[in-house]
Amino acid sequence: MLVLASASPRRREILARFIKEFAVIPSNADEKCSLTDPEEVALELARRKAREVHSRAGGTVIGADTVVSVEGRILGKPKNENEAYEMLKLLSGRVHRVTTGYCIIHGGREHCGAVVTEVKFRELDDGIIKAYIATGEPMDKAGAYGIQGLGGLFVEWIKGDYYNVVGFPMEIIWKLRELGFEVISR
Repeated sequence: MLVLASASPRRREILARFIKEFAVIPSNADEKCSLTDPEEVALELARRKAREVHSRAGGTVIGADTVVSVEGRILGKPKNENEAYEMLKLLSGRVHRVTTGYCIIHGGREHCGAVVTEVKFRELDDGIIKAYIATGEPMDKAGAYGIQGLGGLFVEWIKGDYYNVVGFPMEIIWKLRELGFEVISR
């Protein structure tokens, strides 16, 4: 059985487009991390999530973690509206990186990697930032925005995998295919 170790509705939705049957078991892994490199952080947290769920459920488990970084600074999920405002102001007019680490535990082996996508934001004025925050959308998303929602308005361009910015890159789906899972069924 394939298990997604995530409570993210976005990850569940993307995986469901390609894989018919899978279970969802949110991870209870500790997400505090002393590492500072965005790729290392994303990989470490993905491994922790996959291992924690695998220890309870067995089977093939997918763990993933997405971080947003600008100039080496990692932006997590905002704790409040002020933090969301500061993050969006920081991203305004700049290029940032979205990194998703993943770990698939299958057949007693770990298949891990990281996908990086660059995103350029338009210049954002205070009015649009405050209006966006008032929608509540940024509050559960790394970097305080969701490209798949209203936050997509802020994106001038992306270089890389759109689905990575949502939080579940196509590299994971392709890796599942290589591991023998049917990803496009008739």
